[in-house]
Amino acid sequence: EGRVIYDNLRRFVKFAVAGNIGKILVMVVWPIPILFFSPDPSSATALLPLQLLWLNLMTDGLLGLSMGIEPAEDGVMSRKPHKPGESIWANGLGKSAVWVGIYIGIVSLAVGYIYFILDLAQWQTMIFTTLALIQVFQAMGSRSSTESFFKKSFTSNKTMLWIVSLVTGLQMIAIYTPLSKFLDLDPLNFRDLSVAFGVAFSLILALEVEKLLNRRALSEQTKA
Repeated sequence: EGRVIYDNLRRFVKFAVAGNIGKILVMVVWPIPILFFSPDPSSATALLPLQLLWLNLMTDGLLGLSMGIEPAEDGVMSRKPHKPGESIWANGLGKSAVWVGIYIGIVSLAVGYIYFILDLAQWQTMIFTTLALIQVFQAMGSRSSTESFFKKSFTSNKTMLWIVSLVTGLQMIAIYTPLSKFLDLDPLNFRDLSVAFGVAFSLILALEVEKLLNRRALSEQTKA
């Protein structure tokens, strides 16, 4: 149980830090080309304060909560114990949080820039929605550092299933109900949603590569 608690703590910290790196990257990098090429200064803000607050409540709050009750991974007791005084960022967790955060930021920026260049009014809503959905998939793909997303049982953490459904549903409510006016969002069509879901799911595939490398490293560690 001690290892499970520690694993979940590390999992949550990585999730929260990576997600916030992605959001910060979007907010900092977005204005750089926009200020040079757009005559409208209001376009230099990737997300409005209320939109950022909404994302933080949905992702760091609800999704982060569901990660804290993940059951033990297979083979949790076959690993070597953590060294006393070892940093929570040890064993590559810090590097993993950084690259995932950069990935989230780059993907969200790419979607926003493409829509902006095409002069589509919903560019800001696409950034907002992509960030929300990519962190949904980040939570689902981060349930284990080694076991594949496609093999791990979805019913072993039913709380996460409920919260993922809730967060996705609330995101749709934010876009397609009068709440959209409060958050200053534009309606998205089926193509827009497909793009947002597609690029968000790409993080799952990127995490699968990391898990493959982790499985190989764990296998070598176990043999040693």
